[in-house]
Amino acid sequence: MARKKRTWQKDEFYHIVCRGNRRDPLFMDKWDFITFLFILQQVYEKIPFELVSYCFMTNHYHLQLRSKKEPIWKVMSLINKRYADYYNTKYRLTGHVFEKRYFSKMIFSQKGMIEVSCYIHLNPIEARMVENPEDYPWSSYSYYKKMPICPYDFFTREIILNQYTGSIFERSAKYCAEVMARIEHGFEVESIGWNELAGACTVSI
Repeated sequence: MARKKRTWQKDEFYHIVCRGNRRDPLFMDKWDFITFLFILQQVYEKIPFELVSYCFMTNHYHLQLRSKKEPIWKVMSLINKRYADYYNTKYRLTGHVFEKRYFSKMIFSQKGMIEVSCYIHLNPIEARMVENPEDYPWSSYSYYKKMPICPYDFFTREIILNQYTGSIFERSAKYCAEVMARIEHGFEVESIGWNELAGACTVSI
């Protein structure tokens, strides 16, 4: 049976989730996380894209991504192939590193952009890996909370923060307050595509 063709709208962001084969770990040590970030930068230099939120968990990862020049599948194919080659070489393995096709859902609204970003940044909280999202080193949340200069060209926080008013620090505070509010109040289910997402990943330590 032929695969359903993926849609691509160049001006829209997508919530992307990819998990390890058999839900095995994708990241075994800190160097795997660092290498994945390096690969994102490499791919960006070949096929430019914008990333506004990311979180790398043990056995899956989340990206909130837009690619204006090439279809999303080309970006994802290159990212996953390069990481799979690295992973199999490092751990002396063969075969698939990633499980089936990645999950992707177009984000249609400004509200959806905020909901997806909050959801991505709260994955480590849901997994009880940290008490505060800024304490998790492998997500983009600290770039919103602490506002340091980001060393990666592919990452931009302005698209999310520009949906608020005030100075850059006031907008940062407003966004972070929304993230923390989701811990108590939850998410807008339709905005993050919960039913589809539930089948795409499970939170894992």
